[in-house]
Amino acid sequence: MGGEAGVASAGGGLLFFPVTIMKEQRRPAFERMEATLLACPKCKTAVQPRKRLLLILPEGDKYEYVCPRCGSTCGDTVEKDTEGRRLM
Repeated sequence: MGGEAGVASAGGGLLFFPVTIMKEQRRPAFERMEATLLACPKCKTAVQPRKRLLLILPEGDKYEYVCPRCGSTCGDTVEKDTEGRRLM
């Protein structure tokens, strides 16, 4: 398990834990993160956007986050393909 070790104090004692294992456990949850609130540039408020499929690309699907009030774009993201899609 080569790598760094982290140190934390608990109840007057020290606990040692491998940092590399914690990073690996947190990575999948971070990759699945979704935006719950985004700032709309037109409404000038935080809104709960709708996620709309914009493009299907070889490297993944591109989604656009749209304001439910005015319909303007608040952001976009590309979700990487894990299956490896074949193009015809």
